[in-house]
Amino acid sequence: LRPLCGGDSLSGSVLRNVALSLLTGGIILVDQLTKLHIMQTMRLHESIPIVPNLFSLTYIRNPGAAFGLLAGSSNAFRMVFFGLTSIFALVLLGTILYRMPEREWMGRLSVSAILGGAIGNLIDRLRFGEVIDFLDVYIGSYHWPAFNVADSAITVGVIFLVIHFMFEKPDAPPVVPEQPTTHTPAP
Repeated sequence: LRPLCGGDSLSGSVLRNVALSLLTGGIILVDQLTKLHIMQTMRLHESIPIVPNLFSLTYIRNPGAAFGLLAGSSNAFRMVFFGLTSIFALVLLGTILYRMPEREWMGRLSVSAILGGAIGNLIDRLRFGEVIDFLDVYIGSYHWPAFNVADSAITVGVIFLVIHFMFEKPDAPPVVPEQPTTHTPAP
């Protein structure tokens, strides 16, 4: 475990990158499999209560962004907008992950989770032109917008990334030993 949590060996570095790749790939896989299951077993807009007045599985297709933003825009606009923002987000996340020091394990895990979620939703947009949502949390008639595994990974990843940055200890500047001063008497 030491190489995974911050060891310096090359094999430890490889193990950490494999673990990050498995996290990202696992999120994508679970996200896509759960969406496939919902599409195959439920009708659009069907809702199955799991915990009455709190949580249901509800099959929804979201053509917009988070919380249904831009859902009323034209298909062409949404495809261009989401295509460009997705490419930008993936490049940004990849750059952050690449540049983040290996010792910042929580930060790297967080970015990997966000990356997995972003790719999961991008796959939906490329396949269907919209995102499959099915997790429906509500109290009585007040519903939180439906979401999916990818959205959950993004949210948890962002929360942990913010916590990581809030409590990150900056590298201390190197301590330079003071040079002894020699006093030469004035003539």
